[in-house]
Amino acid sequence: MKKLLMGLLGLNFVASAAFAGVGYSGKEMKQVAPPPCPEWYADREFNVSLWGTYVFTGNNWIDDRYIDADHAWGGGIDLKYFFMRYIGLGIEGWVVDANQARQDVFVDFSDGIFSSSIHRERNAIGAVLGTLTLRYPISCTRFAPYIFGGAGGIFGGGQKQVNERFTEPGEGFDIVATTGHTDAEARAIGQVGGGMEIRLTPHIGWVSDFSWNFVDGPHNNFGMVRTGVNFAF
Repeated sequence: MKKLLMGLLGLNFVASAAFAGVGYSGKEMKQVAPPPCPEWYADREFNVSLWGTYVFTGNNWIDDRYIDADHAWGGGIDLKYFFMRYIGLGIEGWVVDANQARQDVFVDFSDGIFSSSIHRERNAIGAVLGTLTLRYPISCTRFAPYIFGGAGGIFGGGQKQVNERFTEPGEGFDIVATTGHTDAEARAIGQVGGGMEIRLTPHIGWVSDFSWNFVDGPHNNFGMVRTGVNFAF
């Protein structure tokens, strides 16, 4: 019995010594927070965009009443101020080089002659618009999809045929011929579109978008594709 008691006391001593080696150091383990996401887009941000553009009409040139060409190439500039990173007001201006088609007709009723010919004239067509942009920067990414709308004026197109009537001596009125075209007209334009910006740095981004533009009726509407660089300040 004495030996059993001594054995139990010995085991207790060994266990106590073992647990004594595991002590509280007095230092707490601190959890390290991940670094915050970089801010690619900011409130109160001024943007300047320079872009190239491609314009295409919504129908064939012969049915168009303003651009008078199936497509045109050009460029533009866009100035915007974002009061907060999601909403911006701005102004944009662009110009394209349109190879406009001109139709000339000649009709001689007495001799049964009808002829039509096409010649082309290069002409600059441009517009200036005020815009509203709604932007949604995706958290912790460089991407920001956006939609926009605007209204303003367009100039440089809308030329019309000038057809005159002629009479042959002794035959009366029997000829109609194109003698020229009217000057360009300025008209109102509306615009809606959407696109995407990718920030390369917090101050430089690449923008690409598409818009549909409305000019005085469905015969004049056209699409516009733009891509270029954006500078943010």
